[in-house]
Amino acid sequence: MAQLSTKISLYCKAKGKSDIDFTKDVLLQDDSDGKGVYIKEWNVSGVDKPSDSDLSSYETAGNTEEKNNTVRATRRAAY
Repeated sequence: MAQLSTKISLYCKAKGKSDIDFTKDVLLQDDSDGKGVYIKEWNVSGVDKPSDSDLSSYETAGNTEEKNNTVRATRRAAY
């Protein structure tokens, strides 16, 4: 399952915003109540806050992106 931050990054990139700061633009929170991570604050100008279904549509792309990032990191470490 892709991380919420990955799906948000892909969503924003599709909307024309590729540089998302997860300390200012989007704040995520996990209340440790079993419901998982959620968007606490959305401050991305020009992009509407995504719905759960919007983010769900990025699950497959998010999984692929995370796998590719793992491969890239492994290759960087090998060289």
